[in-house]
Amino acid sequence: MSSVQYVLGIECTAHTFGCGVVSSKGIVLSNTKAEYVPKTGGIHPREASQHHAAKASATIRDGLKEAGLRLSDIDAVAFSAGPGLGPCLRTGATVSRMLSLLSGKPLVPVNHCIAHIEIGRMVSKEEDPLVVYVSGGNTIVSAFSDGRYRIFGETLDIALGNCLDSFARSLGLGHPGVPKLESLANKGRSFIPLPYIVKGQDVSYSGLLTMAVRKIKDSDPRDLSLSILEVAYGQLAEVTERALAHTEKPSLLLTGGVARSPRLQSVLETVCREHSSRFYVVPPDFAGDNGAMIAWAGYLALKEDLTVPVESSYIRPKWRLDEVDVPWRR
Repeated sequence: MSSVQYVLGIECTAHTFGCGVVSSKGIVLSNTKAEYVPKTGGIHPREASQHHAAKASATIRDGLKEAGLRLSDIDAVAFSAGPGLGPCLRTGATVSRMLSLLSGKPLVPVNHCIAHIEIGRMVSKEEDPLVVYVSGGNTIVSAFSDGRYRIFGETLDIALGNCLDSFARSLGLGHPGVPKLESLANKGRSFIPLPYIVKGQDVSYSGLLTMAVRKIKDSDPRDLSLSILEVAYGQLAEVTERALAHTEKPSLLLTGGVARSPRLQSVLETVCREHSSRFYVVPPDFAGDNGAMIAWAGYLALKEDLTVPVESSYIRPKWRLDEVDVPWRR
């Protein structure tokens, strides 16, 4: 695959339909997206998939235009095959199959979690970091070992982003929840005791969310926001520190949508400083779900001939990070 120049990536796992184009030299040529924002509550999978279907054509057109390329210039089409919401994944896969058939170029299935890690490695230039991947749907502490990304800690129930966004909605803060919650927390003065749940190397956030919501009617929202963030980030910091000590990785990479949080960055940077490890955060444009990360992970997979026929391009809504072989890191 030495002749590969450009890969187009389609991200469609949850609230974002994204189209990215990258070059074989690791240059992001475009990264366009359209985001579904529910009127009330969390993501409704069917509504999200309908949004993505409606926005796909314009988003892809804008992505190719921004990259200065035509579809015929693309050498492969990569798509997020999982994990994610089934209706959204199906929409993204359908669009990607169409692009592959129209262009006559290979189709590359990409694990969404792998993509978050690889875009972070690309931009940070860190070869072998411990990875903290936090988003609305995933909370994972991972490191590469023996051909795969191994999980050294994860959430046992809901993800960190889901927990904080749900609590923000309960306070009436709206979307996006985490930055609004942190702004409120900056005005907090008193800590309110909340469940701190760490089980071995794993964390649990559902009990924390339930108790925090129960306390809304009797508590200052500023103090309650401060408290839920302190507990949630403290739990993650604890398991991250143990993983860093165990793996002895030279650096830590924070990636995923919640990586944009200045407060979480500060907490994990302190952990790294105490262990003499380098600390990196994926840039904001690549933190949330985006097509560029799918395109780059697709390029890495394409180099290893990890393509799939259109008729076998199944989605995998529960595709775990540690189930994926990573031959490009031999």
